[in-house]
Amino acid sequence: MKAFGGKVLFLDRSDINTDEIIPAKYLTEITKEALKPYVLEDLSLDGFDPKKDVEGKAVIVTRGNFGCGSSREHAPWALEVNNINVVIAESFARIFRQNMYNCGLLAIELPKEKIDYIFKTYKGQDVTISVDVDRDKILLSSNGKTEEIDFKIGEFDKTLVREGGWVDYADKKY
Repeated sequence: MKAFGGKVLFLDRSDINTDEIIPAKYLTEITKEALKPYVLEDLSLDGFDPKKDVEGKAVIVTRGNFGCGSSREHAPWALEVNNINVVIAESFARIFRQNMYNCGLLAIELPKEKIDYIFKTYKGQDVTISVDVDRDKILLSSNGKTEEIDFKIGEFDKTLVREGGWVDYADKKY
C-alpha cells in the first residue's frame, strides 16, 4: 500500500465544485497527465494561486461539500496527477467521495469542530499530514508539534484505498 500524506494545502471554503477542481473545458483530454496544469485553475479564493500553491502539496484540508457539482472522475484524476492523495473535509459530494476511493485516494470526513480546530491551529503554517489507514489516524506535524486525530471510513472503501483503487482491486479479485 502506498503512503498517504504530505504537505498540506488549506482551502478555506465550502462547496468547492468539480468545475473548480478541473474546469469542464479540459474534459476532452485523453490522459490524466494532460489535466495536471489545470487543477484548481478556476477556484476563487482570496490569496490562492494554483500555479504557486498546489505544487509540492499532497493533502487538501477544506470545508464542507467538497467535490459537489458534476459527477466526473476527472476531478480526482486531476488531484491524483498532481500527487494530491488525501482530501480532508467536513463533507463530500457522495459521487466525488466514491470516485476518490475508486481511484485509490483518501477522502476523509471530520466533524466541523475538528476541521475548525485544524484551520485555527495550523492554517498559515508549514504543515505535514500522514495518514495511517489501518489505525484510522491522521498525524499532523508543524513547528515541532505533533498530534493525532481519529477518523473512520468504511471497510470496503478502506480496501479500495489499500489496493490502489477499483481497477487494481478488481484485477486481484476477478
